[in-house]
Amino acid sequence: MVASISSSLKSPAARAALCLSTIFCLSGPAPPISAAGFPDAGGLEPPASTGGQDSRPGETRWRHEQWSALLGEFVTSGRVDYRGLLGQRGRLDRYLSALAGTSREEMARWSRADQVAFWINAYNAYTVRLILDHYPVDGIWQVTPLWRRALGGPFKLEFIPLGHLAPWLGKKSLSLDDIEHGVLRGHFREHRVHFAVVCASIGCPALRSQAYEGPILDRQLDDAARTFLADPTKNRYDASANVLYLSPIFDWFSEDFEPVGGPAGFFRRYGPPAARQALAAAPEPPAVRFTEYDWSLNER
Repeated sequence: MVASISSSLKSPAARAALCLSTIFCLSGPAPPISAAGFPDAGGLEPPASTGGQDSRPGETRWRHEQWSALLGEFVTSGRVDYRGLLGQRGRLDRYLSALAGTSREEMARWSRADQVAFWINAYNAYTVRLILDHYPVDGIWQVTPLWRRALGGPFKLEFIPLGHLAPWLGKKSLSLDDIEHGVLRGHFREHRVHFAVVCASIGCPALRSQAYEGPILDRQLDDAARTFLADPTKNRYDASANVLYLSPIFDWFSEDFEPVGGPAGFFRRYGPPAARQALAAAPEPPAVRFTEYDWSLNER
């Protein structure tokens, strides 16, 4: 989850590159990723049964059973068992291969919600695959060498073979930033994705134990936003001082929350009930301060 590099020091990429006191910057260069992306990503045979593209009569949507099964087995309270997943890369790769085998014509028949769910799941699944290809690591920034971190590091790696589904980006392979900013934010303009896409870090939203699905997407995104705002390590309201402490996500992407009254307005809508009530009783608007972002790996 990284803002455009043009945002200068507001960009998490630039901030992380300059923060040489962190474990990521103190460590040596991580093994470079190949130009083609994952070593096996381009040569996977299409699975005999994807478990994803729906084959039920009368329906035109994607089902994410394979991804949901992996999440259910290896994700607990938002933390990922990457070590356990290492032995299941074949299952993950079959799911990713099915995603990459989707045609523009197929996607055009889906609802907006199904398309958004597809892209959120793609972001999260490819992020997990990126970590597995470099595991063990202390965090996602370690999958790229130090010199690449000021340029967006792992978030700018174009290793995701889904460019044919986002022709407006003009790329064959996409990066995580392309999916987040060029597709989900730029094309679909869905601000709640900030609490659904997971960059393999503790500071990110918690990875859910089930995939996002079009028919229930709105409810899932609302739940993701409420869950994120209910985490006091990231967001909290101090009624005694009338200070609202928020994740840096609200700073990096503040413009996305303007339609709902800014970060404070978003908290009033999705924050914990007790905090919302206390905020409503405050005599004046709260001061807003931003917490630190924890880039440590979201490993259990």
